[in-house]
Amino acid sequence: MTIVTLTAAGAVDATYRVASVRPGAFTRASSYEREMSGKGVNVSAGLALAGVPTAAVVVIGADDLDFAHRSPHAALLRPVTVPGATRVNTSIIDDAGATTKVNAPTLPVTAETWDAVVQATLAELDGADWLVVSGTVPVVGDGLADLSALLAGARDRGVRIAVDGSGAVLARVAAHPDGVRLIKPNADELAELTGRALRTLGDVVEAARSVIAGGIEAVYASLGADGVLVVTASFAVHASARAVRLANTAGAGDASLAGFLVGLGSGALDDADALVAAASAAASWGAHAVAQASTLLPSLDGMPEAVVTRAPDLATPLSEPASP
Repeated sequence: MTIVTLTAAGAVDATYRVASVRPGAFTRASSYEREMSGKGVNVSAGLALAGVPTAAVVVIGADDLDFAHRSPHAALLRPVTVPGATRVNTSIIDDAGATTKVNAPTLPVTAETWDAVVQATLAELDGADWLVVSGTVPVVGDGLADLSALLAGARDRGVRIAVDGSGAVLARVAAHPDGVRLIKPNADELAELTGRALRTLGDVVEAARSVIAGGIEAVYASLGADGVLVVTASFAVHASARAVRLANTAGAGDASLAGFLVGLGSGALDDADALVAAASAAASWGAHAVAQASTLLPSLDGMPEAVVTRAPDLATPLSEPASP
């Protein structure tokens, strides 16, 4: 199995650790680190730990190309450079384990740059099993970058497509799947996409199936403390795992997506047993990720075991409900 990820809005992740966060007050960090990151890069880094062949196409600023080359994950990166610096996403983690996150805005790109991104991605897809489009898709001209050539190229090569995005990206894919088989919204993103309040597992299943009716094969809903819920037209499975500690929530969703794909393997999205394995791995990887200090997983050692429920009780309330 080979998986290609696309991060059209790469980032340098800056993580500060502080005793506490007090708005308006001076705070000195006890530690600080920088990582070449971005959602798809995080997914590829996790896949590589599991021995899955992967390549991460990522748009980064030319000013940070040397930094990218020094990354421990440099061999995975397929950079497409744009002028200037890469955006910086900042996480501030206090001693209670709470993460305050500020992401820099994604800058628009030229049509020429977007075409280079598409061509660089398609060039990696020969022999690939999955294309994972992660994070923000930039604005080109007056609107969202056109995904049509990218999705068609992947579909024509027989590559399965997953999208982990939000807002306009999810809305576009839900309206015109164009071969997208899997989406991975969190509760807030699914609520926004469907215009539904999500208060129970049943609400999540109904919202997911309203999207599936439009042509998406499966919805993997990442529910934070409520675990993960994987939904198809005829099947739903819930999984959760307990983290040994809460150190950093940044990157946990990306780790869980990597785990989902590892657990699924070559299985089909309409295979209940394959989805159980995928949901179990996703929950374990996500819980493992929040116990790590870094955004990118340093190892897979100490992975917690997941509790998996086929046909979960749909009346179960969410501890973190979401509204559109």
